[in-house]
Amino acid sequence: MSLQIPAISNQGTSQALDVSELVFGQDFNETLVHQLVVKYMAAARAGTKAQKNRAAVSGGGAKPFRQKGTGRARAGTTRSPIWRTGGVNFAAQPRSFDQKLNKKMYKAGIRSIFSELLRQDRIAVCDDIMPSSPKTKEFLAKIKDIDAKRILVVIEELNENLILAARNLPYIAVVTPTSVDPVSLVSADKVIATTAALKQIEERLA
Repeated sequence: MSLQIPAISNQGTSQALDVSELVFGQDFNETLVHQLVVKYMAAARAGTKAQKNRAAVSGGGAKPFRQKGTGRARAGTTRSPIWRTGGVNFAAQPRSFDQKLNKKMYKAGIRSIFSELLRQDRIAVCDDIMPSSPKTKEFLAKIKDIDAKRILVVIEELNENLILAARNLPYIAVVTPTSVDPVSLVSADKVIATTAALKQIEERLA
């Protein structure tokens, strides 16, 4: 059994595209999609924060003052965390925030997102989305009838004219099937894809 993704065209020759129910007909798994989004956003964190503990701070080899007779609390080093310019207690170290998620769960989550996009009429196929020149004006003319604040354009391979025409538009993102991510899909009000790109997506998620 197949489903149909509606098509949009500036030339009036739009025709819906038949797609597999295996990829675009799944139930929405909110828990899995949430886990997928959290994993993607966590992996994007730099994790480069670093502080010095008392072992990493330079100096402090000599005892700052004698043990007794000063009226002060005894001290063995100026690199103690209670001293100014001393080390930091439980100092932060570079780390990875990436979370484990196997391929089967990842594919199932992406299929769930695509299926929900189709149910909500937030995905469409358009084969004449490519501008003939790197002009933003020409590209805007092609998407003028799309009523959406954030648009994700999925093409089968990177096209220089399209990238240059869309890069000045903060609400437009251009990706290929291999670089589609869950956050972009979830946050997009409308996903516009070419027929070839959707076929690649079906092959990758089948």
